[in-house]
Amino acid sequence: MIGILGAGKMGEALISGLLRAGRHPSGVLAVVRRAERAAALREAYGISVVSAAEAAKTADTLVITVKPQDMTALLDELAPHLPADRLIISVAAGITTSMIERRLGAEVPVVRVMSNTPVLVDQAMSVISAGPHAGEEHLRRAEELLRPVGKVLRIPESQQDAATALSGSGPAYVYYLVEAMVDAGILLGMPRGTALEMVIQTVYGAATMLRETGEHPVILREAVTSPGGTTISAIRELEKHGVRAAFLAAIEAARDRGAELGSG
Repeated sequence: MIGILGAGKMGEALISGLLRAGRHPSGVLAVVRRAERAAALREAYGISVVSAAEAAKTADTLVITVKPQDMTALLDELAPHLPADRLIISVAAGITTSMIERRLGAEVPVVRVMSNTPVLVDQAMSVISAGPHAGEEHLRRAEELLRPVGKVLRIPESQQDAATALSGSGPAYVYYLVEAMVDAGILLGMPRGTALEMVIQTVYGAATMLRETGEHPVILREAVTSPGGTTISAIRELEKHGVRAAFLAAIEAARDRGAELGSG
C-alpha cells in the first residue's frame, strides 16, 4: 500500500503513474486538506482519501509531496502513528532526511527525492538519495515508484540542492529560453504561433538528438556551426552578453536558495 500525502500536481502525477503502471486503486491512498480536492481524486482515480494518521497506520510507503513550509506540521501529525518499518519518501525541496528523522523521532528509513514538472507527461527527471537508515531495498522501492513517470538517478544527498537547481528548476530555464527565442522570431517578422511551433520542435529535436546519439553537446553544437556562418555569429553574441556566465550564476543562486529553504 502506498500513501501520497499532499496530492497537488506532483502527487496526482504519481497517483496517475502508479495506476497506469498496473497498481490497483485499492493499493493507493491519498491525504489532502480540502474536501473538494478529496472528492475530485476519488472520482478521477477511484482511490481512498484518508487522514494522515490512517495513512501512517495503513500504507507501507508514505510519499510526502507537500511544500517545504508545510513539512513540519505534517511530520508532527504523522509521528504518533508511524510504525518504525514504514518507508518515507520525501519530495520536498531542501528538506533533509535527518530533519525528517528528527521530527518523527524514530529511526525510520527515509529516501529523499527531487523531481520536476515533466512528471505530468511521464518525462520527469527524478534523483533519489538514501537517508542513514535507508538501504538498497528502500532505494529500489523508490525507483519502482518513480520509473513510470520518467528517469531516475541515484545521487548522494549532499548533491540534492544542486539537483534541485539543475533539474528541479531546469524546466523553467528551458521555458525562459523558448520565450526569448519566440520573441526573437516576432522581432524578425514572424507570427507568434509560427515562431512558437518552430521553437518547440527545435528544442524537442535537439533534446532527442542529445538523448539518442549520446554525443557531447559541444560536438552537436559544432555540427551546426559552420565557419563564417549564421550560427557562429549568434554564438558570438551570446558569449559577448555573458549568457553562459549568467546560467552558471542563476543555477548557483537556485542551489543556495534550496539550502536556505532546508535550513528553515
